[in-house]
Amino acid sequence: MVVRVVLVASLLAGCGGGASAPPLAPSDATLARVRHAGRHAVGLGKVLTAKGQQIFGFDIDRNGNDGVLATSTNVETFDQDAGTITKTFPKRLPAGTSYSADGIAAGDVGLITRYVVPQGKIYAKRFYNVVNPVTKNRFTGKWTPPVKDINVYFFGPNQDTSTTAVFAIELKKQDKPILFSSNVANNTFGKVFKLNPTYFSLGDQPQFAQDSATNQAVIATSPDGGRVGGEAPINVLVDLVTGKETQWNGFNNGAFGAGFVNGLAVDSTSGIAATTTELNAQVEFYNLSNQTGTFTQLPCTGSASQYNSGWGITNDSINGLFLVTDTFYCSGSQGSAIVVYDENGNYVESITGFSFPIGPAGPAINPSKRMGWAIGPHLNQLQQFYY
Repeated sequence: MVVRVVLVASLLAGCGGGASAPPLAPSDATLARVRHAGRHAVGLGKVLTAKGQQIFGFDIDRNGNDGVLATSTNVETFDQDAGTITKTFPKRLPAGTSYSADGIAAGDVGLITRYVVPQGKIYAKRFYNVVNPVTKNRFTGKWTPPVKDINVYFFGPNQDTSTTAVFAIELKKQDKPILFSSNVANNTFGKVFKLNPTYFSLGDQPQFAQDSATNQAVIATSPDGGRVGGEAPINVLVDLVTGKETQWNGFNNGAFGAGFVNGLAVDSTSGIAATTTELNAQVEFYNLSNQTGTFTQLPCTGSASQYNSGWGITNDSINGLFLVTDTFYCSGSQGSAIVVYDENGNYVESITGFSFPIGPAGPAINPSKRMGWAIGPHLNQLQQFYY
């Protein structure tokens, strides 16, 4: 993920950056859905420390008990409940090689990017390995994208259907964005669609998700580079079979506007998407079928509280929740937090005590356990939590 932070002195006001807006009260229905009887108490759990160096991507199987992470020196599988490393591979790191984890697809199929810098060169070539299933604890095959020399920028997320949406850039073609779908386990691909770089370049910090129910990619982006007082973000649905696009403007609230879109997640069951925006510390909720929506302020913020804006989002479709990472929760007085909302934008709870880097991706969760993992407290660690 490209992380871009613009610190404007007049915006660094935290809770004082505008009129403070308290979170919405949860409805009775929401309270009934989020009871934790018989489960772990809401809060932090174990800390997992990678055997390698900094973690470059991780994911967990939403239907099992395994997870995978990658560092510059290895790939590691781990046990979700115990918070312990299960296996580290390969045994010997080939010269000039490093790794990143793209994610887990349906059927517990892990996708790993392998970077190889040829001798005498400075730029890495990208190759892709499959761990199928992750519980095999080793590379089991290769994934060969339909376009050569690409960098996978977003992979799904999707563990519900066999076809995963992929957002990538063509490295030798000025980082032009492309979109395609893939059955990773079978190494098969759908049609490749070239996206308009005016709206989907990395400089616009696009965010990506997949609606597996309608077989669409969902993209939220900032058409003018997220500048202060700029244009509204745009939300785009792209049919993964035909390439047809449906576009509408997102909310652009606050004295400085929305700025960059920092995060995006989709519930394919309900057809609801949620985004976070950079300049106004808001979370937006959209109905994908009719492109209408609502928004709310993160706790302790006003519509100019850039410093306290949310970042990555993850959806729990089983319990109807969105989990938002907040690096400086309430101006950092309680560390970082994951703030939980229902799909109507009602505040449910805040899980505090994290220590996130700036711009964390959304957590990886197992909805049936109401448990997840997030990056931190250090860049070589993952933090377990319960919600």
